[in-house]
Amino acid sequence: MNRRTALLAAAGLAAPRLAAAQDAWPSRPVRLIVPYPPGGGTDVISREMASRVSALTGWSVVAENRPGAGGNIGIDAVAKATDGHTIGMGQTSNLAINPTLYGSNIPYQPLRDLALVSLVASQPNVFVVARGAPYRTLQDVVAAARARPGRLTAAHPGNGTVGHLSTEMIALAARVELTVVPYRGAAQLVTDLLAGRLDLYSANPLAVKGMLDTGELRPIAVTSAGRMRALPEVPTVAESGFPGFDAVNWTGLVAPARTPPEVLARLNDAVTRALRQEEVVARLGAEGSEPVPSTPEEFRTFLAAEIAKWGQVVRDARVQAD
Repeated sequence: MNRRTALLAAAGLAAPRLAAAQDAWPSRPVRLIVPYPPGGGTDVISREMASRVSALTGWSVVAENRPGAGGNIGIDAVAKATDGHTIGMGQTSNLAINPTLYGSNIPYQPLRDLALVSLVASQPNVFVVARGAPYRTLQDVVAAARARPGRLTAAHPGNGTVGHLSTEMIALAARVELTVVPYRGAAQLVTDLLAGRLDLYSANPLAVKGMLDTGELRPIAVTSAGRMRALPEVPTVAESGFPGFDAVNWTGLVAPARTPPEVLARLNDAVTRALRQEEVVARLGAEGSEPVPSTPEEFRTFLAAEIAKWGQVVRDARVQAD
């Protein structure tokens, strides 16, 4: 009995110490891995979140860019981190598209190797044409593609991106043949679009905002299920004759799968509070994004559906990794 009493007493003393250790998290700076280069949309949102969460909590959250392999390198670094203070910014491509696009060559499985903290933001693409193009609506583009199979050109700035796959989705939904032209980045793509060498571009709103403002590019449809707050006059693809069409770039905070639930709860609370700040909502809105905080369970359900949806698009369009 004396030994049993001693063991129970030791366990009772250990529990407060364990709780105190969890309450003390983080005990050093938190590394937020951004799996893309500086300056892009994921980088901008990641640094905004790092700054806001740091200000709200007093933690030191430091963004670190780890680009490469379509976002796979950075997310794999998160999945394999063992320091207890590493998180990452996942998004549509590296969490939902790449598992099918890269197949067995992807070094992680999102639903197995990552703990999902919260969705962060959602941003549609916008289909644009040059000011001098004859197309006023998405149906104009579809009609021209049916009249001239394979002659219309639709460009994208990266294989397996939402810009690429939303274009493939339109071709599949409309049952038309488009010549899809890959570019490495948006700069030369936009130059060729303005020069009339390309017909259609599914663009990140940030990449073309200046040219939409000046009228050099004409928006004809947004890819989200609902209209975009920054472009309220532009119809959705669904409104343009393709019900149910929904293709957006989204971001979500992830951590290694072994992260304790108490730490995930603290991270989720911090992200949720940051995304409810009026300044953050306004900042995201100006970039064409919407805050979409979620519980970890909601994120997991959403991601499972996204993996299934994008996987089907990759297979149907026969898209292959570079």
